[in-house]
Amino acid sequence: MARKDIPGQASLVFDVALLDLHNPKDGISIENKVVPENCERRSQSGDFLRYHYNGTLLDGTFFDSSYSRNRTFDTYIGQGYVIAGMDEGLLGVCIGEKRRIVVPPHLGYGEEGRGNIPGSAVLVFDIHVIDFHNPADSISITSHYKPPDCSVLSKKGDYLKYHYNASLLDGTLLDSTWNLGKTYNIVLGSGQVVLGMDMGLREMCVGEKRTVIIPPHLGYGEAGVDGEVPGSAVLVFDIELLELVAGLPEGYMFIWNGEVSPNLFEEIDKDGDGEVLLEEFSEYIHAQVASGKGKLAPGFDAEMIVKNMFTNQDRNGDGKVTPEEFKLKDQEAKHDEL
Repeated sequence: MARKDIPGQASLVFDVALLDLHNPKDGISIENKVVPENCERRSQSGDFLRYHYNGTLLDGTFFDSSYSRNRTFDTYIGQGYVIAGMDEGLLGVCIGEKRRIVVPPHLGYGEEGRGNIPGSAVLVFDIHVIDFHNPADSISITSHYKPPDCSVLSKKGDYLKYHYNASLLDGTLLDSTWNLGKTYNIVLGSGQVVLGMDMGLREMCVGEKRTVIIPPHLGYGEAGVDGEVPGSAVLVFDIELLELVAGLPEGYMFIWNGEVSPNLFEEIDKDGDGEVLLEEFSEYIHAQVASGKGKLAPGFDAEMIVKNMFTNQDRNGDGKVTPEEFKLKDQEAKHDEL
C-alpha cells in the first residue's frame, strides 16, 4: 500500500502470518523420532549414507521428497556434498533411525533460496536412514551355528552348495534360495559371485550358519542390479553351507589319485596307431575319474575341461596328439594338461 493512501494520524492494523524465524547464531536442531535399540555403529564423517527424506518449510509447506522419486538420496557425509546443516545433521545416526533436522537458512540455501525454496527460509527435513558404510569397510561375518565337527573348512577351488536369504539392512528381502527350493552352487574363488560373498564363504564348514554383511564396493557397487538391488546398497546374506566338494590344487583342473602309469600314452592310444584323438582321450580320462584313479576339478563343465586338456596336448593344432607332443604337467610347467 502506497503511503499516499494512508491518512495522516491514522492508526494502522496489520494481520501477520509468521512463516518462520531464526537467529544468525542458530545452529541446527535435531529431534530423534525413532532410534533403534540395537545401534552397533553411528555414522561419522566420510561415511556414505542412503536415506529417505521429506523436506518442508516451518509452516508445513512441502518442497521436496525422496519418497516421491521412489529412491533414496545417497551421499557422503561430513565432506560438503550436501548443505552444511544436513551434513551436520546426518552425523551420529543409526541404521534405521528416523530424525527431524531443522536447518536455519545460513546453514541451508541462504538469502537467495533455491528452486521452490524461498530465500532465508528455515528448512525441516524428516529423514529415515536406510543404511550407511565407509569405503574402508570390509565384510562382516557373524557365525550363528557350527556343527560339533567343523574341521574341514572351505577354501579357494572348493565346490560349494549353500542356501541363502539376501536382504537390505532395513530387512527388505531381495532373494532367497529357500523360496526357490534349490541351492546356489559355486566354485569358491572363481569369480562366480561378488567379491564380498566369495570372502564370506571362506573357512566355512558344512552345516555352519552365518550372516555376512557386504558393503557395496564388495557387492554390486554404485550401479546395483536394475530392478533387484539398489545402487550403493549394503547387503545382508544369511547363509547355510550344505555341501562341500574339495577342489584341486591351484592351477590344476585334473589330478591323479595315485601313481601315474609309465606307459600312459600307450594306454590312452587304444588302437596303437601312435596318435590320440579327442574321443580316445576323453574316454580314457572319464574312465580314470569313474574308477577313482583321477579327479576333475568340481563345479566346472567336465567335457570342457577334457577338451582344454586335449587342446593343450595337441601342440600343433592338427586334432591329434603324438608321443612327441604328449607331456605331463611336471614335465612342462607352463601347461596344465595332466
